[in-house]
Amino acid sequence: MRRRNIRVQVWLDQEEKKKLQAGAKKSGLSRETYLRILINGFVPKELPPADYHAVMRELHAIGNNLNQIAAKVNATGHIDRTVFQDEANRLRQAVLDIRKAVTSPQKLE
Repeated sequence: MRRRNIRVQVWLDQEEKKKLQAGAKKSGLSRETYLRILINGFVPKELPPADYHAVMRELHAIGNNLNQIAAKVNATGHIDRTVFQDEANRLRQAVLDIRKAVTSPQKLE
């Protein structure tokens, strides 16, 4: 049986329809899901930038590597400065890339 078994029909004017479609499109949700989220007291977020998932994978990889370095230091009392510096540099670059993606103005097309 369907979880949602009550149908509601709503009449909108052109401007309201445009706003609904624009909001749903920005969030990557269907109009129905978008409305359900609003009804439940939340404002849907816009889809993240296209490179968001790639950047997050990079950050997770860096975090994993830093955890492995920390575990090795705890076990041996010795740190490989080159490996550590490489990962620190990757982290700095990832932060700069995120900052650029989120705060830099985009060129009009």
